[in-house]
Amino acid sequence: MIKVRNSNFAQFHKNFLVDLKEKGRSESTLIAYAKDTEQLLNFFSDKGVLKLEETSIEILELYKKYLQDSNYTPKSVSRKINSTRTFYKYLVETNLLPDNPSDKLAHPKFETKPPRVLSEMEYRALRDVSRVDTRLYSIIEILLQTGIRIGELAALTIDDMRTHQTGTKSINILFIAEYGSHPSRKVPLNASAKKAIDDYLEIRPETEEETLFITKNGRPLLVRNIRTTIDKAFERAGIKNAKVNDLRNTFISHHLANGVSLVTVSKLVGHKRLSTTEKYLNLVESKKPEAEKSLKEL
Repeated sequence: MIKVRNSNFAQFHKNFLVDLKEKGRSESTLIAYAKDTEQLLNFFSDKGVLKLEETSIEILELYKKYLQDSNYTPKSVSRKINSTRTFYKYLVETNLLPDNPSDKLAHPKFETKPPRVLSEMEYRALRDVSRVDTRLYSIIEILLQTGIRIGELAALTIDDMRTHQTGTKSINILFIAEYGSHPSRKVPLNASAKKAIDDYLEIRPETEEETLFITKNGRPLLVRNIRTTIDKAFERAGIKNAKVNDLRNTFISHHLANGVSLVTVSKLVGHKRLSTTEKYLNLVESKKPEAEKSLKEL
């Protein structure tokens, strides 16, 4: 539960979150910004700063030091600084503050790890251990074969499985609805993923719920439940240090290694900026022989 102790700060906090929601930010972003901003505002209160006009780069530097001294990782501190900057940007845009002191707040330096990509053995092992659960296998296949985000997968409806006509040829696609600040798009659905979905639909509980993936009680399967289930599958498969997003990384790197253009891959996975997709190129070049071999399994 959000508990901003200063009543004036609490109202700013509430209005900020409303503004983010109106701008179409995802639920996960709203939750993260809500917690980060709550922490910032309560830090101000603890330091005796009771008006936002009184905040300065000096107090923000103290906040940054407090985070570092509290053993937050550099990456976490950097994320909280981003939240702080977004909050102050809102305050300036709404004329609540004349200027933005957070612009001068530097991010801590940290080494960015390259994207984690499943090896051929890991890829096979994950699929093998998932086959005993038709729903899980369908989820794994969609993530591996389309590269969509876990939030997009959780939001899929039965009607999002569509057929697209290209001349005389029909192809199966997934329609990915607008998600947060990401626009809608269409993603091709290969035979493996299509069969996995069809198999799941045969055992899917009868319900009026339109969401594709549901619980045994007919309720939508939540992101946290999907993440927990996949994490357990990683464990059963003996795959260490892997996260759900690594399935998306695997899709991207394998398609780039197979010669699919950067622009096409970027559109398929819904990257806003081409530079986001470009970061996979060095990884693909360094592991190209292994990636090309693994592609035979895709």
